[in-house]
Amino acid sequence: MKIRLLYTILLIVLLAVAGVDSFAENGTNTKPNIIIILADDLGYADVGFHGSDIKTPNIDRFATEGVVLEKYYACPMCSPTRAGLMTGRYPIRFGLMRSVVPPQREFGLPPEETTIAEMLSEAGYKYRGITGKWHLGHRQKKWIPANQGFTFFEGCHNGAVDYFTQERNGERDWQELTKPSEKKGYTTDLIGDAAIEFIQSVPKSQPFFLYVPFTAPHSPFQAKEVDMEKYPNRNGDKKVYAAMIDCMDQNIGRILASIEDRGQLDNTFILFCSDNGGVKKVADNSPHRGSKLTVYQGGINVVAAARWPAGNISGGKIIKERVGYIDVFPTIAGVAGNDKLPDELDGIDMIKVLQGEKLSDRTWFTYIDQNGEKVEQFALNTNEWKLVWRRNAADNSIKQEQTELYRICEDGAEEVNLNQEQKEIVEQLKADIDKIYNLKAKTQIPRYDEKERFSGPVMPKWFPEN
Repeated sequence: MKIRLLYTILLIVLLAVAGVDSFAENGTNTKPNIIIILADDLGYADVGFHGSDIKTPNIDRFATEGVVLEKYYACPMCSPTRAGLMTGRYPIRFGLMRSVVPPQREFGLPPEETTIAEMLSEAGYKYRGITGKWHLGHRQKKWIPANQGFTFFEGCHNGAVDYFTQERNGERDWQELTKPSEKKGYTTDLIGDAAIEFIQSVPKSQPFFLYVPFTAPHSPFQAKEVDMEKYPNRNGDKKVYAAMIDCMDQNIGRILASIEDRGQLDNTFILFCSDNGGVKKVADNSPHRGSKLTVYQGGINVVAAARWPAGNISGGKIIKERVGYIDVFPTIAGVAGNDKLPDELDGIDMIKVLQGEKLSDRTWFTYIDQNGEKVEQFALNTNEWKLVWRRNAADNSIKQEQTELYRICEDGAEEVNLNQEQKEIVEQLKADIDKIYNLKAKTQIPRYDEKERFSGPVMPKWFPEN
């Protein structure tokens, strides 16, 4: 009897081993691949599925084959959105919500924060790549992608690098994981090339995570002639802007094709979104009011769509629940099957929302104090209300404030200010803002204009020594 039992156990073990071998040979994996594609300064209406003349057939696939996130929120500028996306936390908690990270700023995403890449490492994702713009600190090695959980990086540490030379402030900023890169080309194409290189480097038996933060269509406004020729009805920077989006879309198509060639597209979770609203001079953020660097809807309610047919995120549904950048971390954790999350996350797992479930009301906090006028701008959204609150910062000698209240559920254009008629609502929302504001870390990134607080000269090739 014991011998028969031993034979049975041995047979089970042999079958299990054979199954593992077959699993590897068939080139399949049970965990989904995960891709986040982030546009830079993309206008809400500047994609085909929102009616634009700009050709975005590949981005439109996310909308028609996946779901449209009609109320997806970001910060009004790039570094804070990237910081919150990476951590699932309002970046005011660790000093990165007030402003962006300029080239010479001695500041970055604290290593104590758990990034998506670090979380996915714990979830069994051996291959974790980023191709594109980091913009979360680079003057010390502790802030660069290689030390924030990524196993592959090709792109730029700074924002606003030249599209043809990859230069910023006279030094070339194009990096590989632990060294400057000599690769040359048009930045958007380089990002697409690197993404495909990463995908093709991953064994088909292994799941991967890929973060693709394009620099397009952020300034400088530079495009290839072949793409500008497609937009004869546009002029000046608006023509260049359209061509930049077109080129980004082409490269997104190349990325999708590389996954499709592996037979893995349906079991790849893909989120596409912008890091903030578009720039006023070139972008179309309609039907919203405002643009980048404002807390109006045009600055924070950004274009977004997601696709994951194997996870029932499909069919072209319009998702009207309010979700956003801080929800990405817990959502990706859920996709990866990781339930061991860091403490004090502000975001939620939005997978069921993307599958069509309703979401209970929750406040949504926005904050910016980027420039030298020393004025803090806040917004707080609920399902019914939105408060816009400007007040002079603590280091401003003049004490002054201004409030605007909109019934956002029926006044999405933020036209009718009800702050005088609804003073109790205003005070309640201001108190809610202060609760979140009081989570603020003692050390905050200096304002963008505070150049006297830069750390020193331009770095050679924008790569840190220490």
